[in-house]
Amino acid sequence: MIRRCIPWPDKRLRLVSDPVVSITEEIRALWQDMIDTMEAMPGVGLAANQIGVILRLAVVDASEARGQAVRMANPVVLHASVKPRSHDEASPNLPGVHARIERPRAVTVQFLNADGAVEERDFVGLWATSVQHQIDHLNGRMYFDHLSKTRRDMLLRRAKKVAGAAG
Repeated sequence: MIRRCIPWPDKRLRLVSDPVVSITEEIRALWQDMIDTMEAMPGVGLAANQIGVILRLAVVDASEARGQAVRMANPVVLHASVKPRSHDEASPNLPGVHARIERPRAVTVQFLNADGAVEERDFVGLWATSVQHQIDHLNGRMYFDHLSKTRRDMLLRRAKKVAGAAG
């Protein structure tokens, strides 16, 4: 089921999400809704708080063919590369705007997988960018928090104009 992404500045986007205790059928169903929502955007990742669920759940699929979504509960970056990568990032919670963000090019992430097992996985390139973007969401941060105050204020003003023109 495709879920509605809550609009910025909804305060739920600034909350630190609650840890997931165990992988249940409800969690699996929520992951599927998140994948459906991500595919409908289309996007390369989604965190649960983006749809108003304050749990440490994320899905990421940066594959070209699609259908390769990684389901993560309680994701944590264990290691990050020194080498950076820049990418234009955006969010369905703040449509119509984007910004070039620099993040580590590769990360090793630990998370609970769909079987409830602890997994460590290496992500590189767009996969790494998306995983870090989702973890930021789970920690109550938006991609534009990586910008200078001046650039962030400009982006938020532009987003307001875009929203005003659309409404």
